[in-house]
Amino acid sequence: MSILQLQGLCKAYGGIQALNGAEFTIEQPGIYGLIGPNGAGKTTLFDAIAGTVIPDSGRVVLGGRDVTGWASHRIAAAGISRTFQECRVLLEETCLDNILFAAQPKGLGASIAQVFTRSAGHRHLLRDEAMRLLSLVRLQDYAGALAAELSFGQRRLLETVSTFITAPEIFLLDEPASGVNPSLLEVLADFIRTMYAERPRVFLLVEHNMEFVMSLAQDIIVMHQGRVLERGSPAQVQASARVVEAYLG
Repeated sequence: MSILQLQGLCKAYGGIQALNGAEFTIEQPGIYGLIGPNGAGKTTLFDAIAGTVIPDSGRVVLGGRDVTGWASHRIAAAGISRTFQECRVLLEETCLDNILFAAQPKGLGASIAQVFTRSAGHRHLLRDEAMRLLSLVRLQDYAGALAAELSFGQRRLLETVSTFITAPEIFLLDEPASGVNPSLLEVLADFIRTMYAERPRVFLLVEHNMEFVMSLAQDIIVMHQGRVLERGSPAQVQASARVVEAYLG
C-alpha cells in the first residue's frame, strides 16, 4: 500500500489551470523534492494534499484512504503537517509557545490555552521535546523570546521546527530555504537529516534553491504547467533535456 497517491488532480482558478492532471505515488519513507518553474502548480498541489483547497477533480489517497476534500484539521489529524510559502508564526507569542501551540489539536476551537489544560506530565514531556527541537536549530536561547524578535530566517526555522512536534507521517515543507541565509541553511539541512534519521517518514520539499534540495532529496519530482514532467534521482533530473527546457525555455 502506498503512503501517498495523487490521482489526476485538477484545479482551476478562473482561466488559470493551476493543476492539470497532476499525479504521482510515494510508496516508502524518504526525502523527496518537488521542483518546477514559478506557476508550475507546486503550492496548489500542497494545498490539495493538505486540505486547504478542494481539487476540481482527481483524488488524494493517504495510506489507502481517499481523503480528497477533507478539512485541513482532519488531514492534519490523519498524519500530514505542513509549512507555508509565506512564513507563518505567532509573532506575539514566544518561540516555545509557538511550538507548543502547534502540538494542540485543531478544528475544535483549540487555542493556546490548551497547553495548560493537559496533565502536568504530558505538558512536561511536550516542553522537553519543544526545547530539544529548538536546540537542534540553535534557537534554544530564544525559547522565551517573542517570535517577532527573530530574524526572518530564524522565523522560518521556527515554523519548520513546529511541524515536527506532532511527529506526523508526512511533512510538507513549502520553500523552507526561502529567505534563509547560508549559515542557517546548513542548520536547516542538518535538522531535516536528523529528523529523518530519528523517524523515517515522508519529507516532501517544494524548493527553488536547487543546491539545497538536490543535496537533501533522493527522489526529485518536477512539475510543469500543472502536471508532473519528470521524476528521478537528482542526477537524472539535472541531466533531463525536458527539465532544462521547462526551466530555460
